[in-house]
Amino acid sequence: MASKQPRYRNPDAVLDIWEKPKFGQWVGLSIQHLFSMFGSTVLVPILVGLNPGIALFSSGVGTLMYILITKGKIPAYMGSSFSFIVVMQSLMKAGGYPAIAQGTLAVGLVYLLVSLLVAFIGSDWIDKALPPIVVGPIIMVIGLSLAGSAATNATIVNHHYSLLSFGIAIATLLITIIFNMFLRGFLGLIPILLGIVFGYLIAVLAGVVDLAPVAAAPWFKVPAFQIPGVTYPIGLHLDAILSMAPIAFVTMTEHMGHIMVLNKLTHRNFFKDPGLTHTLAGDGTASMIASFVGGPPITSYGENIGVLAITRVHSVYMLGGAGLFAIIFSFVGKLSALIESIPSPVIGGVSFLLFGVIASSGMRVLVDNHVDFNEKRNLMIAATILVIGIGNASLQIWGLTFSGLSVVTVLGIAMNLLLPKHASNEEVTDGTDE
Repeated sequence: MASKQPRYRNPDAVLDIWEKPKFGQWVGLSIQHLFSMFGSTVLVPILVGLNPGIALFSSGVGTLMYILITKGKIPAYMGSSFSFIVVMQSLMKAGGYPAIAQGTLAVGLVYLLVSLLVAFIGSDWIDKALPPIVVGPIIMVIGLSLAGSAATNATIVNHHYSLLSFGIAIATLLITIIFNMFLRGFLGLIPILLGIVFGYLIAVLAGVVDLAPVAAAPWFKVPAFQIPGVTYPIGLHLDAILSMAPIAFVTMTEHMGHIMVLNKLTHRNFFKDPGLTHTLAGDGTASMIASFVGGPPITSYGENIGVLAITRVHSVYMLGGAGLFAIIFSFVGKLSALIESIPSPVIGGVSFLLFGVIASSGMRVLVDNHVDFNEKRNLMIAATILVIGIGNASLQIWGLTFSGLSVVTVLGIAMNLLLPKHASNEEVTDGTDE
């Protein structure tokens, strides 16, 4: 009988993926991961008009399901996705949360469908459909198209310009930048959360925060879950489905990027074990769960990967603990009331930086992959995506409305597949005759 092969252990890790920390360590390290994702996860529902407590709940449950589906082999946390904010804001005005719920469900189903395709035909087709020249500009659109929302939050109060509001926003922005630049260790991983906290304190001193709802809120409160067929009637929102589903292909590239970073960090190959099929299915399942309780689409979080890198504690039990504590915190009524009391200038100040970072990440995709804009093909694709997307040239047809972001996602993929490598009037310098 062959002897059982010993389990691989990463020599660089303090605790490897499958190792259990002591109870005290587990509590502290889990809450550390909770704090690292907290600011971004609750900011998404605040910007869209959703319940932050439900977003916490769905991120926690989604993380636990992701760990289960990936067989406990990948230390990753699932939080609210920023990629869908523009579309969700539009849908919230037109159809309310029921429309967002169907779009979120469609996003999860797209992930599951792609995971099945990957299982049968591999993943090379994803790289062909979504190369850097398509992904980079789309990510830039996601960030830049939110600039107007950030400016409004920072300057407008009751439909009038407020110099005090703008001052609070700029102070919040500057504090967050300082934290980003000068804090180290774990504190250096939560500058957004710290920026919100200090901006909130400034707003309290300026007298623009109403703390009465926080004082009146109970300590224990069940989140106002949005359940289809229970809290709202089930109806078809085709525009929501067709607007949000295409963007899922963009977030997949971010998902795979996170997996690559985790591969390098943990000295493993998660594309092989448990496989991209499982990672995509886990991500998609998390979004589907969110759609049934009132949360936004879910995706893996780079903030938590940063915590893994600094602490060198890779135990999956910590991420599960963070998910568990997120669920518990979602039932703390005073916490939800405190989050909802954050004034718009604080959100605007943080958003100036956060949305700019998203846009800059798209630019980084282009730079890191050495995209050549001397090639007309690349110039045509990027120019089309940027102007239509940032201008939000929505498509209204057959009674349906598709946001500019969803339009350029489909258009960018189509242009990439159909345009020749070189224009007919373009001089080719690489030695080819194309």
